[in-house]
Amino acid sequence: MKKLLLIILVAGLAISAFAQNDKKATAILDEVSVKTKAYKTIKIDFTYAMDNAKQKIHDKFKGTLISKGDKYKLTAAGQDVISDGKTVWTYLKDAKEVQINNVGEDDDSFTPTKLLSGYGKDFKAKFIEEKGNDQILELYPLKKGKTFTKVQLTIDKAKKQISKFIIYDRSGSTFSYIVDKFVTDQPIADAVFTFNKADHPGVEFNDMR
Repeated sequence: MKKLLLIILVAGLAISAFAQNDKKATAILDEVSVKTKAYKTIKIDFTYAMDNAKQKIHDKFKGTLISKGDKYKLTAAGQDVISDGKTVWTYLKDAKEVQINNVGEDDDSFTPTKLLSGYGKDFKAKFIEEKGNDQILELYPLKKGKTFTKVQLTIDKAKKQISKFIIYDRSGSTFSYIVDKFVTDQPIADAVFTFNKADHPGVEFNDMR
């Protein structure tokens, strides 16, 4: 789920300036980043699919991401991942268990603000093509040791929002995310971004801080 969270935040919440980019890709990403940073809140409904032809794997589900600054709540695949910017609660619904961690500085602990301000230095961006209202870019990791070879982004040219992205894994798998709904600047209470024990009787807590 941490990998899923990272991918969703990277693509769903836009990306800042990139190193070693072609000018057209940089201009598009800058426009998306500026517009996204201006939103007070974001709610994204998405469809996820994981495919691996060799292993005959096809997995598909829907999820939701709510974000407000460094705060977020991700609901997908029977889990809630909630953060108030300092603490992360991972609620495993079937197991009735909550794992509690601090927000860290490692690659699996990015917050939206961190992604918008610093994630770009790790990628090279390239403009691929424009199809109607869709602008297609590809991002290539500059650092060695990444588990994926590239990320393909589809940008809605009119809205300046990411509408689809595909992660190409070194194992031959592809992870596709389609943004079904992108709602911004709706009032969201801060209480959404904390885990309330009183609302979940019988849940076991595993404090890993």
